[in-house]
Amino acid sequence: MTTNVKRLALSSGEPAGIGPDLCLQLSNNTSAEIVIIGNRELFQQRANELGIKFNLTDYQAEQAPRAGHYCLLDIPLKHRCVTGKLDSHNAHYVLAMLERAAQGCLDGEFAAMVTAPIHKGNINNAGIPFTGHTEFLAKLCNTKTPVMMLATEGLRVALATTHIPLHQVAENITTETLETVLTILDEDLKSKFAISSPRILVCGLNPHAGEDGHLGSEEIETIIPLLEKLRTQGMNLIGPLPADTAFTPNHLAEADAVLAMYHDQGLPVLKHMGFGNAVNITLGLPIIRTSVDHGTALELAGTGRADSGSLDISISTAIDMMH
Repeated sequence: MTTNVKRLALSSGEPAGIGPDLCLQLSNNTSAEIVIIGNRELFQQRANELGIKFNLTDYQAEQAPRAGHYCLLDIPLKHRCVTGKLDSHNAHYVLAMLERAAQGCLDGEFAAMVTAPIHKGNINNAGIPFTGHTEFLAKLCNTKTPVMMLATEGLRVALATTHIPLHQVAENITTETLETVLTILDEDLKSKFAISSPRILVCGLNPHAGEDGHLGSEEIETIIPLLEKLRTQGMNLIGPLPADTAFTPNHLAEADAVLAMYHDQGLPVLKHMGFGNAVNITLGLPIIRTSVDHGTALELAGTGRADSGSLDISISTAIDMMH
């Protein structure tokens, strides 16, 4: 029997954080089958703490997917998890969930993957070099340059650089990297969001976009020449604009997405506008991946006070991108 229902993999994130709580709080209002990846004993324990019924069945890959069906793909934990308390022994468990979800997407078993929050520091404390989901998944998918984009109602913000120290940003704003990021952003807005001619607003790196070279030369030497070149190839690019005015309503009304030069140039604006109702989307991968816009919130784990809004939107966005 054939089915048009697709499977979506949901990695449940840091076991001591709110990821398992959010997964347990999901409703059945979805057109896909949701395969939650995590440890069965952990989920039973967390359900008991939350005072809710645990009724996730085991994932059966050979069965046809069912819309609105939630099931659990069991992954073993190294140490029993204590809610709200990090344990670096469980870092490999977190990475094993990501690997299983990504490989399932690459193999066509899953149509997309959604990730609950992880704790980067806890993974690093286990002796594992790790800078974030985006970079880890890019390596798994053999993708050289992933692009991180967050979206909320009325605003999409992509990043030219991601998780690097601020003092390294300028040296990473090169003609090659910017061209790659803008090309991926333009192509994925077309292919994954059905925007035929994306209008991309590009921020400058420096205050006042360099003030004609008085506050920095990157705009004159790198950003402006590249934008002019890409415009001749048909890209609809606006800027570079000073970041302090780029996010005003008049400019945003003209844009399908904003490209910020670094993490904290663009994301504070987006999170102020839509925190808890935003989604993190990794562009440039051969798979669809979305994620929540928040962290592990260890202090909320097991309390029942975690808000599943961002996870709901991450799932619905991934489903929209699957079609």
